[in-house]
Amino acid sequence: MKVLMLHGINHNMFGKRDPVQYGTVTLAEIDAKLQALGRELGAEVESFQTNHEGEMCERIHQAFIDGVDAVLINAGAWTHYSYGIRDALAILTVPVIEVHMSNIHAREAFRHLSVFAEIVKGQICGLGVDSYLLALRAAVSAVTEKKKA
Repeated sequence: MKVLMLHGINHNMFGKRDPVQYGTVTLAEIDAKLQALGRELGAEVESFQTNHEGEMCERIHQAFIDGVDAVLINAGAWTHYSYGIRDALAILTVPVIEVHMSNIHAREAFRHLSVFAEIVKGQICGLGVDSYLLALRAAVSAVTEKKKA
């Protein structure tokens, strides 16, 4: 099983950026935790981070071509306004789980809206690094159920 983890804008600054909201964990540490849990669950997790919206769309297109089994995405601020990324995600026919370390519903009003919400399997937010790990578990479960059907 192949799962693609997509990290969005500014996530390369985890560990340095706004520790009140995001803690001090780095992106490399998040990815290492995902890969370790992936091994336990029988899934290979590949991570990709970019600060460029077009590159994110192209990576999503490549995921479709490659036939990945599931996608996890924390698009950061793009979550709230990127119809381009939303449309790219809508091309996928696999489970997509939206992830946020902070509780986007308890923050600034503009963060309450996810333009991805209508097309993703689910959203996990507000649990720090555990949001990622729970999202991976949910994705693996969704893929397993899909294969049984």
